[in-house]
Order: sequence, then C-alpha cells, then structure tokens
Amino acid sequence: MTSNSNTKGRTTIDVGADGVAVITIINPPVNSLALDVLYSLKENYEQALRRDDVKAIVVTGTNGKFSGGFDISAFGKLQGGTVESPKPGFISVEILTDTVEAARKPSVAAIDGLALGGGLEVAMACHARISTPNAQLGLPELQLGVLPGFGGTQRLPRLVGLAKSLEMILTSKPVKGEEAVNLGLVDAVVPSNQLLGTARKWALDILECRKPWVASLHKTDKIEPLGEAREICKFARVQTRKQAPNLQHPLVVIDVIEEGIVSGPRAGLWKEAEAFQALLHSDTCKALVNVFFAQRATTKVPGVTDLGLKPRRIKKVAILGGGLMGSGIATALLRSGYPVILKEVNDKFLQAGLGRVKANLQSGVKKGKMSQEKFEKTLSLLKGALDYEGFRDVDMVIEAVIENVSLKQQIFADLEKYCPPHCILASNTSTIDLNLIGEKTKSQDRIIGAHFFSPAHVMPLLEIVRTQKTSPQIIVDLLDVGKKIKKTPVVVGNCTGFAVNRMFFPYTQAALLLVERGADVFRIDRIITKFGMPMGPFRLCDLVGFGVAIATGGQFVMNFPERTYKSMLIPLMQEDKRAGETTRKGFYVYDDRRKASPDPEIKKYIEKAREMSGVTIDHKMAKLSDKDIIEMIFFPVVNEACRVLAEGIAVKSSDLDISAIMGMGFPPYRGGIIFWADTLGSKYICSRLDEWSRMYGHFFKPCSYLAERAAKGAPLSLTTDPAKSRL
Repeated sequence: MTSNSNTKGRTTIDVGADGVAVITIINPPVNSLALDVLYSLKENYEQALRRDDVKAIVVTGTNGKFSGGFDISAFGKLQGGTVESPKPGFISVEILTDTVEAARKPSVAAIDGLALGGGLEVAMACHARISTPNAQLGLPELQLGVLPGFGGTQRLPRLVGLAKSLEMILTSKPVKGEEAVNLGLVDAVVPSNQLLGTARKWALDILECRKPWVASLHKTDKIEPLGEAREICKFARVQTRKQAPNLQHPLVVIDVIEEGIVSGPRAGLWKEAEAFQALLHSDTCKALVNVFFAQRATTKVPGVTDLGLKPRRIKKVAILGGGLMGSGIATALLRSGYPVILKEVNDKFLQAGLGRVKANLQSGVKKGKMSQEKFEKTLSLLKGALDYEGFRDVDMVIEAVIENVSLKQQIFADLEKYCPPHCILASNTSTIDLNLIGEKTKSQDRIIGAHFFSPAHVMPLLEIVRTQKTSPQIIVDLLDVGKKIKKTPVVVGNCTGFAVNRMFFPYTQAALLLVERGADVFRIDRIITKFGMPMGPFRLCDLVGFGVAIATGGQFVMNFPERTYKSMLIPLMQEDKRAGETTRKGFYVYDDRRKASPDPEIKKYIEKAREMSGVTIDHKMAKLSDKDIIEMIFFPVVNEACRVLAEGIAVKSSDLDISAIMGMGFPPYRGGIIFWADTLGSKYICSRLDEWSRMYGHFFKPCSYLAERAAKGAPLSLTTDPAKSRL
C-alpha cells in the first residue's frame, strides 16, 4: 500500500505484432492503485478481450515497479465519505475474479521492484507470474488496520499453502522473487532486461497449451485437509491473541481465510469484501493511517525544508564519548556506511567504547542480519582517538558525554577551534539547554541537538533540536543523515526535555501521586502495559535507573515548579542502595536472567514518602477502575503535549504522535498521543483534569491551549487558534 496525492493515475495498453497486449500501470512514484487506475485497468482489460488482434495479455508497471498497492490517501476520503466507495466486491469479484481471472485469454503478471498489497493481489489474479530476483512481494495490509481486500486472503493460501500465507499476512513481511518461486507464488525468476520478453512468451505458451493455464482461486493442491486446516487457524489465533491482545483485525483475517477453506473461495471473497468495509471504518484503521502519514510528514518543516536547500554530503563523523549512547550512535552511523572517529578521555574508556561498538555490530552477525565480510568492512570505518587531531576534516560531531554543563561548554569551545568552519556541532543532551551549551562559542548557527533514544542503534526516533540561531541548512543536513541511518527524525524547538521527555515527565509523576494516595504500584504497571505500553512507569524507572530518573526529574521540578508533583519515593529508595535494574532492586527485584518480580518491601518506602509529602490515603484510590488509572496517568501527558504545541516546540500535532510512538512506545494502533486524545474529545479530558486538580492540586490543572479547545469543542490537533480558524 502506498500514499499518493499526484494527478490521476492510469493504465495504458499496447498491442504487439506477436498478439500480446501489454497493460502498464502508471501512477508514480510506486504505481499505487488509486480508484482511477483500477477503473482504467478494467476498461483496458475489456478492450483487450474484445479485440481480435489480441491473443494474450501481460500486466506490468512502469519504471521498474509493478505496484505498491492500494492508494492510502484514498482511505481518508472513503472513511469521510468524500469519495464514493465502490460497491463491495467490485474490485475483488467483478474486476479481478470475473474479468481478469475468468478471461478466455491468458494473462501473465510481469513483476519488477515491488508487488505489495493490492499490487500482489492483481498479480495473483493473472494466470502466471514472472518476477525479477529482488522484487518484493507481500501483503502488508494489517499494518494499516485492514485486511487484503482484493482477494488476497483467498488466493495467497492457494498458491503458497495455509501456514506460509498466514505468516506472510500476519507479520506483513514481504518475500523476494527468489523465495517466491520456491513457494509457488511466482512461476519463474528472470533478470529485469528479460522480464517483458519472458512474460509475453509465457502468455503465448499458455495459449498453445505448452504452459499450464491456472486460475489461482481454484487451486487446491496446496491447501491442507479440512481438519488440519482448522487446527492451523486455531493455532494462529492463539499466537495472535498472545502477541496482539488489543487488536481485532488480525483475528478477522484468520476468520476470512478459514471461511474460504470451509465454504469455498467464492464465499471467502464475499466475506473478505464485507470485512474490509467494516475494518476500513474502525478506530484502529484510522489510527494506523494517521501514523502512516504522520511518519512521512516529520521531514516537512515550514521555513526550513521549503527553502529549496539541498543537504550537504556528510563524509566523516566524530563522536565524543564511548558510553552506552556514544557507542550506540556510532553503531547506527557505521551500519549506514559513515566513517566514524570515536573520541574518549583516556585509553581505558576508549577501548571499552570501541568494544561496545564491536559487540553491537557482532550481534547483527549472530542474528544473521550482517555477513562476516560486511562486519569486517563496517568495523574498518571506525577509528579511536584521544585528542582532536583527526577532527580537522570532519563534517559533523556528535557530543555524547555526561550531562554536565561546564564540561559540555568546554567541549564546544574546543570543537570550534579544531573542526572546520562548515562542521555541524551536535549534542545528544537530553535535558540541557543548547543555548547554554554553545554560550562560550561564536558558532551558535551550527549548534544543534541530535537526541537519540537508548539504545541508539535500535530505537527509531531522532529528535533534532533547533535553537533560535540554528541555520536551516544545518537542520536540512541532519534530516538527511537521520533518513540515511534509518531513523524517523522529528524537528523540535529548544526547551527542557524537548518533546518526548517533556511530554512524558508527568507520566511518572502522575503514577507517584497515585501511589502516595493509596494506589498499588504493580496494578498501575499492569494496567498501563495492558493499555499497550511496552512497560508501566515504575518498571520503566527501574530500567533507566534511579540516578537518571532523579536527575531528569530534578530538571522538571526546577523549570516547571508550579506543575510538578514532588515525591521523595525514588530518592528514599536510592539512599537504601536500590537504584533499579542494574542493582537488581528497584520497585521490582531482578533475578539472574533480569526477570522482574514485584517487591513487597517497597511498602515501607511508600509509607515514608507519603509522610514526607504530607498526604493521606484516599480510599477512592484503591477502587479506581482501569479506565480511571489510564486517564489519570495519560491525561497529564496530553496536557503537557498541548503546552509543547502552544509554545511552538513542535511544529504540528502529528510530530508529537510519532514522538510518543517511537520515543516512548505509545501503541501505534491508538494513533499517537494527540490522535488518541482527540478520539476521547478535548471537552472530556479538560473536565476530568479540572475535577482532579480540585481534588489533588495544581499538577492536574488543564493548560490554556487545552481549555480553549475544550470550550469550543475543537480537536487538540488544531494548532491554530480555534476562534481564528473559522475566519
């Protein structure tokens, strides 16, 4: 599936002297199947069937790509009713089954580049498929909250077998042409330059009975006997419920596939059509489509990316600090082919840092993601250093030392001396104001934040932090590096905690407030995990370590004193040699395998912290519903996200949706933090926060951005003033 907002797509028909009509899908960049394209495909197909000079048909795509699938930008229009939806089964039954597959003339799909989603479904309706060795074939529809809707749930199992088709659809993972031929998904693999010629000949061979004429929908040799098929579906359901307990659509897809096996493929197609319509209008689909577009929009920054600036080539990068962050950042850069200098203060630290990078890369070899040869080549791009001598020709430096202001100021003053004048000076700080870091330099226009999330070579988000003085060119350069190292970059303004950490500081504080008033630590974590977070706030504190939790918490208390909840619970535990997972004791106790178990001992610390805060147990807290707990922990996060928008720290609400998902693990099927809040409504959120701020103090007080939107019943994603936007 792909998004495309270009002019109308179409298909063309070209009949050769050999009597083969070549129908080409044209809708750049990836030939997505907009409704226009599908209607045009039907017309040209019917024309080819009517014409006496046409003996056989080849379907292909322009510019080395078959088709990336149904056009995702049509989803919003279909959901909103601005485009009329084709009647159920129009594409899957009328066009692909009763026109393409049932045709009296044979057809062959010639697949190059990619055949994903609807693209593969069109190819499966042809009587044979020829592909290039590296073409990607798959059905990734579940990633958008729907199921394959053009017959894919019925044809794929009949071509590759039930178990493999369930795996391909449920994981959304594509297969390459070479594997596809072994699976029976394609009939032959040839190089690009022979693709069309081979497909034409194959189509004529089918006509002459030299090759089999196969309607995929009616193949039965790959389908298991009924009893066994039902067992496979049952097992898939159990696995799916375990892995995605909050999602319905993967279970729907299993039901639809099973229906086709039990009641026949035609019944399966009708059930698929009905399920597709229902899922298209589901909250999950709307949420995942929001994420799809939000992720692609992060690289559009008004006043920066619309100035026509081209990213400069970054040929060499230096990293200061070989700790967990520095070594993770180095790993990410090396993997994408950037030469890296890693600098440390002494040889012991340097060897440890280089060792960490090597271990990170080696784990890729162990997992089969990198060959030994590639590993050695990648590692040869890494050099260690103890001074700035090798910095005279670097294009970018990323500082990743400890969070100490005077140390960082000294480093940036040194960098200005040793690095060339075009060099980007980036800091991976997560809390310190960048203006402060660059205070002692004259290079403020090239100072920028490059905030990675731990572990940096795994986590997908990169916060690019600009100050008032950062030049647009530097931002464009860093956006390009972010893309090249396969991160999703989000550009944010400079403030305490930037976007992610700032939005989420109330997450832990709300949890502490609840616990001091009588809620159970472990119940909170269980409920938040069930909601879809990777872990609850207390398990997260254990993971990052109490030292970090106290240091960052301190920054927020200092900068936002009027709205922080000050609890002594974590400092009290730290005094007692509990510091989280590294000391094997935090809110949980950890065994040798790092498995967490609730620790009943924390009760005494909670009682002491409660005394120090001067609060008493509120008996309502023990009776809170799951819904109340989710809202009391996430609404303060929404409130802070609103402040981040109001202050212009984030350019648009969709950037915060992506930041929450990729930086904190907010569940993507809820669409992101602001998208989720808008499904509940600004009025409701504001009234709940108001009520709690009367009961429990300023921490919950709704900010003016939220209150203004609630008063008008406007969505939070609307960043312009709701009163003005009506003009």
